[in-house]
Amino acid sequence: MNFINNQLDKLWDYLSSPEPWLAILEGAIRIVLIIFVSWLVVRIVRKIVDKLFVQRQHGPIRIPKRREDTLKKLIKSVVAYVVYFMAIVMVLQVFNFQIGPLLAGAGVAGLAIGFGAQNLVRDIISGFFIIFEDQFSVGDYVSTAGIEGTVEEIGLRTSKIVSWTGELNIVPNGNITQVINYSSRNGLAVVDVNVPYESDVAQVEQIIQEVAETLPDKYEFILSVPEIIGVQNLDVSHFVVRVIAETEPVFKWAGERNIRKEIQDKLYKSGIKIPSPRIVTYSEEEVEKLTRDRQQNHR
Repeated sequence: MNFINNQLDKLWDYLSSPEPWLAILEGAIRIVLIIFVSWLVVRIVRKIVDKLFVQRQHGPIRIPKRREDTLKKLIKSVVAYVVYFMAIVMVLQVFNFQIGPLLAGAGVAGLAIGFGAQNLVRDIISGFFIIFEDQFSVGDYVSTAGIEGTVEEIGLRTSKIVSWTGELNIVPNGNITQVINYSSRNGLAVVDVNVPYESDVAQVEQIIQEVAETLPDKYEFILSVPEIIGVQNLDVSHFVVRVIAETEPVFKWAGERNIRKEIQDKLYKSGIKIPSPRIVTYSEEEVEKLTRDRQQNHR
């Protein structure tokens, strides 16, 4: 009983002395300062990065806008990870943790985990080459890993792609093995016009040519006068005239819709209607007559 009373007295003496409270207050102040300085450094670096890329736009070396957005987001993310990691280490030092053995143990554990985290390593390596080779950038419209949409963010491990219907797809970079980038080159709008056999091919092509010459002035994303390739196919009730046109990147679908609309409207006003499937019916008497005629012809 005396032992317990002695220990309680020592504890009370310790808590009633100013030293422990001063140490706790000093540690709390250091932690708050570390967090505040880390947050401030991240904010300052982000401002510097934004200003740096703005100045490069007026310099001799210029970076495409999509490449610039990708690099800015990547640099900001890496800086934030590094600064906050250092802040965590400094906070642990405030609590008198031995960082050396902790980092050494983390290295050994990381090596062991690395053998089971091959997908993570593959994602990071793939992300590095995506950015280094400029396979696609933020703002590009791409198709990859069964997903089609606009790239919102590229990280070292994952990429975020927003589908045209609004869904956000987070794709591991290791799954990006083949990419179709619709934003890196001009598009080619391909329009097939179905025309009934009763129509004259030369007349149809002349009407389409008249429409084609007005399209570049009417639609800015159509870069040149659409070209008539000619009759592409012969179907059951119509023939097909193909028209192609060069468009701005990602505007090939808009080009096809508008070219198709303008041509259809002009053909309809010129008396050339959209072909429809035809069904020929025979009465029983006509069938018997056709049968007799065939038998006579065979004789």
